[in-house]
Formats: sequence, structure tokens, C-alpha cells
Amino acid sequence: MAQITITPDSTANDLIELAMCIHSLFGNLPVTARSKNKPGLRIEDGAVISRDYTGPILEQCLAEKKLIKTVPASGIYKDIPVIVAPILVGGEAIAAVGVVDATGSLEIKSMMDQYMKVYKQVGGRE
Repeated sequence: MAQITITPDSTANDLIELAMCIHSLFGNLPVTARSKNKPGLRIEDGAVISRDYTGPILEQCLAEKKLIKTVPASGIYKDIPVIVAPILVGGEAIAAVGVVDATGSLEIKSMMDQYMKVYKQVGGRE
């Protein structure tokens, strides 16, 4: 049986399938990922560009154990908006995955407004 296992020591190869899925979900926007203890990968245009990647926001996300939406001041994606989320297990950040908004198409407020409209429509509460 095929499975994906992510641990603090996962390698870039361990993260490829998850990162490629996210890359596809976000219309092929660049995706980065790494585990807590090992460098990860960088994906652009449907291909793995690097299997030895880390970035300042991935590292910050792992340290702070929280979602980060920012524009990096350094690194490969300097001056381009990114959203990075930790993979938390038992309160520990074991990995982080980021989406690089290279096209400016991810407007988080707009996405959240749409979510609330759908949520209300299907009977949820605000």
C-alpha cells in the first residue's frame, strides 16, 4: 500500500508528492517545503527545481509554529508574497510548506470573503 510519511527528518524526496499536490491545487504557483531537520524542495512549473532547498520564511515558520503571510526581504523569493504553514504534530512543527504568490493572484482577504459566503450559504454561522 502506498503512503506518505512526514517526520522531522523527512527528506526532499519524502515531501515531493505532497508538495506537487499543493502546486497543482494552486494553479502551478511555486511551492517550497522542508522538514524540521532536513532541507527540502522547491517546485516551479510542474518540476522539482531543487532538492536541497530552504528559505528564511520556511525556517521562521518552523521556529514560530504558525502560519506566516509575508514578503521576504531575502532569499530566492525576495520581494514576492509568500504564505507558509507548518505541519504540526502534537504541537511540534515537523515540516513547513509554502506557496509563492508569483502572479499576485492570491488575495487572502478575497479568498476568505468568498469562503464566508459559501459557509453562510450552506448553513454555517459567521
